[in-house]
Amino acid sequence: MTTHPATRDTPERAIDAVLYDFGNVLVGWDPYGAYAGLDRAVVDAFFADVDFPVLNHERDAGATWADARAVVEASHPHHVALLDRYVAQFPATLTGPVEGSEELVHELRDLGLRLFGLTNWSAELYPHAGPAAPATTLMEDVLVSGREGLAKPDPAIFALAVDRFGLDPARTLFTDDSAANIDAAARLGLRTHLFDGTPGLRAALRHLGVHVAP
Repeated sequence: MTTHPATRDTPERAIDAVLYDFGNVLVGWDPYGAYAGLDRAVVDAFFADVDFPVLNHERDAGATWADARAVVEASHPHHVALLDRYVAQFPATLTGPVEGSEELVHELRDLGLRLFGLTNWSAELYPHAGPAAPATTLMEDVLVSGREGLAKPDPAIFALAVDRFGLDPARTLFTDDSAANIDAAARLGLRTHLFDGTPGLRAALRHLGVHVAP
């Protein structure tokens, strides 16, 4: 059998694995979804007063929602009901699969690539991921930040993923919608793609010699 060298149009595949972020890459997330019917200004005030991005990131890094409730009860007791509502209505914040994502995951599996998840997600709320976006269940393995007590962009969580999954960083593409996370991964030698939609990820994969559909 004769083999032919890769050409510009059919480059040799440069990666063996894809490491996926989940939120807004495989599954849509909109925290306002927990507050249907409420005045957005009321929700905005709650988010600002409790510094919701920081509070949420702390849950991603392993703190519990009970801890968050105690903090809010002490500092902004009038907002406790809104925090409770976020946790109770969390499934409503998940807007379903990101367009085209599940189809791409199936293509990559069929092509023989190894697929893994590295997600910032609280351990308590992570079980809602699969029902909202079945592609999250198709990974070979998933590292959930809240279970590890580490969260992106901490370099330690990327090192943990590489070690646990047995990845070669130079032959692994990490995709995430956060520039800070992308920068942290790149510093550890992972190939990276800043996610802005499935078509862009498809283009990045084709550039790396992965023959997915346009």
